[in-house]
Amino acid sequence: MTDVPPNSSGPASGIIQRAKDILLKPKETWPVMAAEPATVQSIYVPYVLVLAAIGPLAGFIGGQVFGITTFGFTYHPPLVGALVSAIVSYGLSLATIFILALVIDGLAPNFGGQKNQVQALKVAAYSATAGWVGGIFGILPALAVLGLLFALYGLYLLYLGLPVLMKAPQDKALGYTVVVIIVYIVLFLIVGAVVGALAAPSLVTIR
Repeated sequence: MTDVPPNSSGPASGIIQRAKDILLKPKETWPVMAAEPATVQSIYVPYVLVLAAIGPLAGFIGGQVFGITTFGFTYHPPLVGALVSAIVSYGLSLATIFILALVIDGLAPNFGGQKNQVQALKVAAYSATAGWVGGIFGILPALAVLGLLFALYGLYLLYLGLPVLMKAPQDKALGYTVVVIIVYIVLFLIVGAVVGALAAPSLVTIR
């Protein structure tokens, strides 16, 4: 991906402000981000690395403190198994964003857009903000479903961002978004299957 000077805002304040902007005023924020110089590193560090950790960390803490309740039984995953699952989930989330960006970039010409790998990574990363922030509900397993509402809002952010950053005609944005969502769902299911396979053997202590 093209090497250009990274965005230089303060790490902590920059992450918070960017997340607020994309969540609360996406229509105004996408054009701003489209014009910003960026690299893979400047997008991932620290923004993606920090926000992608919210869900796995919250889920780990929630599982250890409150347990995971299924069919009336509460499971408390052993510490090591839960930690491994959280780390794997985090790593796969980082990889998923990169793969999704490649898909967004590859599909651009099919929907009248322009290929640009860095812009595609911006779309993938920043539209995922809602889902990442919603991951905080994982700290209370009973409320984890609320995170799905945030993830759904992320699909709307994707719909708004694709035509702006990938320069696709607005009338093709919906089709572009639908295809990208289908790919994302497939990736999500793969990640879920891998993490689930690692977590299942650890759910052995019932309290």
